[in-house]
Amino acid sequence: MRAINPWINFNGNAEEAFTFYKSVFGGEFTKIIRFKDISGPEMPIAENEANKIMYIGLPLGKNNVLIANDVPGFMGRVSEAENRSKIYVSADSREEAEQIFNGLSAGGDVEGPIGDTPWGTYAGMFRDKYGIEWIVEFDGSYNG
Repeated sequence: MRAINPWINFNGNAEEAFTFYKSVFGGEFTKIIRFKDISGPEMPIAENEANKIMYIGLPLGKNNVLIANDVPGFMGRVSEAENRSKIYVSADSREEAEQIFNGLSAGGDVEGPIGDTPWGTYAGMFRDKYGIEWIVEFDGSYNG
């Protein structure tokens, strides 16, 4: 398997969330497609949906891409209070784990503070200010 790329649905704030994620991870967006970019006679897009994100991708490392879109209003709202799947970040060092944890958890709710775990790793868990759940971990025994 080359990679697993998480895809997140947002309620109209995908671009804001990804700008924040980019400020933590760095890099550049691979592409941004707005609903107006795919609008046409066969697929009319309402004016209030035109600038919403249909696709945004942010590369993370060599083979991973974090992807998202805004859910169009006609499809209903994403429940931001539900327990969505967590995004797991495997850091290369304790320092990187802390930097990512502290950056992404700013303004969010920490569920498990970053620190040494009973299973011998350095990890923390939180829900960011956009409602996305993350686990950041450094496993010093991993040699892959």
